[in-house]
Amino acid sequence: MSEASILETCNRALTKQPASAVQRTCEPVACKDCGIYNLCLPLGLEKADMSLLDSIVKRKSVFKRGELFFRPGKRFDCVYAIRSGSVKSYISTGDGRTQITGFHIAGDLLGLSALAAREYTCEARALEETSVCMVDAAQFDELAREIPSLQYQMLTIMSRQIRQDEELMLLLGKRSAEEKLAGYLIGLSRRYASRSFTPVEFHLSMSRGDIGNYLGIAEETVCRIMRRFRDEKLITTHRRQIRLNDLDRLSAIAPV
Repeated sequence: MSEASILETCNRALTKQPASAVQRTCEPVACKDCGIYNLCLPLGLEKADMSLLDSIVKRKSVFKRGELFFRPGKRFDCVYAIRSGSVKSYISTGDGRTQITGFHIAGDLLGLSALAAREYTCEARALEETSVCMVDAAQFDELAREIPSLQYQMLTIMSRQIRQDEELMLLLGKRSAEEKLAGYLIGLSRRYASRSFTPVEFHLSMSRGDIGNYLGIAEETVCRIMRRFRDEKLITTHRRQIRLNDLDRLSAIAPV
């Protein structure tokens, strides 16, 4: 079967609506599950429904699907705390190719890699309508000098992101395409669970092509494996909504 035929068959299968699939809209993450929540604590904020002090929250904003957050070389002016929606970050090469470097969901911080160079090192675009808190970089620096515990909290947050990058490197190592895709789904499940969302049903906002780019496998391979997982009742899909029916079996495919 040709690659075009595989893609066509896969797309038809993924657009059939199963009876158990329910279209859901992801609600904004609660402040206590947000990536910047721990930065609130040293500042004396006690209520879980409060965000950062107005002095360092520059503004809250909504980005439409496809809208650009920043590009390489732009001056580092703020960190974006994702409240709802999702974002992909990527690097473009001189010959027009792109490599996706990150997939960011509600509760994640976006733009931390710009801290050292004081300018953004990649591009980031909203995969869907995305709500963010924009944390002013200059004012945050001033507060960090005055409150040492704030610096420690930032180190803790960055440590978590480093750990996430390490897990991605392990996933992209000597693994089969099936193991990579299963590991990617399990990783998403754990990330959503850590933010108090359901770990078994969520919106898969990255396209099959983006997933393939991120994992280093062909788009048609992503479609073929997704179809196999669906046939084996491991997952249920409707367009970009996905339900993980058997986390244990998926975990067995991609053991840590």
